[in-house]
Formats: sequence, C-alpha cells, structure tokens
Amino acid sequence: MEKIIGKVKNWESEKGYGYIEVSGEPDVFVHFSGLEGSLRNLVPGSDVKLVVIQGVRGPQAALVEEISE
Repeated sequence: MEKIIGKVKNWESEKGYGYIEVSGEPDVFVHFSGLEGSLRNLVPGSDVKLVVIQGVRGPQAALVEEISE
C-alpha cells in the first residue's frame, strides 16, 4: 500500500475523528485508531501521509503520520 499526501480538513479531538482532504478524491474519514505511533490528535491545515482503505461507511484513512517540516 502506497502512502499519499493529504491535508487535515478538521479534527474533533473530543470525539477522536475528523476528515482529511486528498487531491482529486472526496474527503477521507479518519479515526484516532488510524493514527500511527504516539500520534493522538491532528491539527487542521497540517500535511499528513496516509493510506486510504475501504471502511464500513466508505473510504477511511489508515497509517496516518504527520509530515515533518
């Protein structure tokens, strides 16, 4: 599975989920269980690498990691 780059659109830290914008695709749902390592929250506007998998309700982000600047 190849990782792609996306941008965090929004993140609800209390609920543990949000959405990531991916070029040419619908926004992708992300749950905190799809975050890599010690990552527990995402910052809207930040760039991330992710794999898009087929979730129960459609495309879902997995193996999400922040891109270091």
